[in-house]
Amino acid sequence: MHPIPYGRQDISPQDIEAVVEVLRSPWLTQGPTIPRFEQLVAEWCHVAHAIAVNSATSALHIACMALGVGPGDRVWTSPTTFVASSNCALYCGATVDFVDIDPRTYNMSVAALESKLRDAEAGGTLPKVVIPVHLCGQSCEMDAIGRLAKRYGFRVIEDASHAIGAQYQGAPVGDCRHSDITVFSFHPVKIITTGEGGMATTNDPDLAEAMRVHRTHGITGKREAMEARPESEIWNYQQVSIGFNYRMTDISAALGVSQMRRLEEFVARRHEIADRYDSALEKLPVIRPWQHPDTWSSYHLYPIRVRHEDCGLAQREVYETFLGEGILVNLHYIPVHRHPYYERLGFQAGDFPEAERYHRESISLPLFPTMTTEDQDRVIAVLERTLATKGQPVASAG
Repeated sequence: MHPIPYGRQDISPQDIEAVVEVLRSPWLTQGPTIPRFEQLVAEWCHVAHAIAVNSATSALHIACMALGVGPGDRVWTSPTTFVASSNCALYCGATVDFVDIDPRTYNMSVAALESKLRDAEAGGTLPKVVIPVHLCGQSCEMDAIGRLAKRYGFRVIEDASHAIGAQYQGAPVGDCRHSDITVFSFHPVKIITTGEGGMATTNDPDLAEAMRVHRTHGITGKREAMEARPESEIWNYQQVSIGFNYRMTDISAALGVSQMRRLEEFVARRHEIADRYDSALEKLPVIRPWQHPDTWSSYHLYPIRVRHEDCGLAQREVYETFLGEGILVNLHYIPVHRHPYYERLGFQAGDFPEAERYHRESISLPLFPTMTTEDQDRVIAVLERTLATKGQPVASAG
C-alpha cells in the first residue's frame, strides 16, 4: 500500500501555469508579483500591510526586530510549537521563557499567562513581547491576551503559521485587532504554499516599513529615509540598519497568488476531513481536538490524544503501529524547552507540565485537501484495530 503522509501540498495546473508565467517574465525576484501577493493577503486578512518573506521563521525574526527586541529583553511564547517561535527572540539576543498550554485548546493558557505576568510584575521581569501560537490552525484567545498586553505593557506577535484562512470571533486571523504583528507560514504542508515562504501582517505603518527594510539587508531606497550626502554623489539606496536577505522570490509569490484563489476551498475541505474524523472516532478511547466557540480553525493538524488510563495503550504503541502500516503520523510538537539546546539554557522536564503531558499523549493524524475517503478510512481502520477491546470510550477534550 502507498504511504499516507500527515500533510501534503495540493498543486493544480493553474498553479503550475502561474509559476511558468513568471519564469518566462523579466522578473524572477523583486518584481511585481510579490506586492500582488502581499495585497491579496492583506485584503483577505482585512489588515493594512503585508510583508512577504522567504519563511515564517524570517517573518518572526524581523517582527521581533521591528519591535526593538534586543539584549536584556524577555520574550515569552508557548512551549508547544516549532522551535522558530522562540528562536526568533534568541536571534535578537533576548531571553526566552514559556507559558504553559490550555489542556483543551493546546494553545497558550490565558490563566497561566496572567499568573506569570503577575509574578513577573512583582519581580520586575515583565516580557517585552509575547508570541501566542495558533496551534493546529485554531486561534488563541486573543481578546484576553490583548487586554493583558494593554495592562502589562507588552507587545504581541501572533504566530499564525498554521492559521491562514482561520477566524477568531468572526474576523480573519491576521487582522491584528489584538496584536502588533501576525505571521503566516507557506511551507508545503501548510494551508497554502509558496514552496517555502512566510508573511507578516500589521496595521502599523512604521512596523511595516521596518520589516521591509529588515528583510532586504537593512537597505532603503526611499529618499526620505536616507541620510544626506554630497550632491555630487549618486545615492539611490542606503543601508540604514543591519538586515538580512529574507526576500521572497516572484516565483514563490506567483504560486502564492494562485493558491490564495483556493484558500476557502482548502479550509472547507480540511473541515470535511476533520468532521469525518470527529464522527468516526467518537466511540474510540481517544481524545479528539476540542474547538473553542470563538474560533473557526483552518485545521492544519488533527491531533488525537492517546491516554494509557483510557485505552490501555501507550502513545508509542499506537504511533509505531501507524508507521508500520505506512501511515506517516507525526508529533506536533516536542516541547521546545525539552530540546537539548534549551535544556542547556536552564529549562528542564517538569517546567511546563501541560505541554509535556500533551507531548506524551498526542499524535497528529493525516489531514490534507487531497486526502481521499479511502485513505482516511484506512487511517481510521488502523486506529480501530489498534484500540480494539482496549479501554472505554472517552469524550472529546473539554
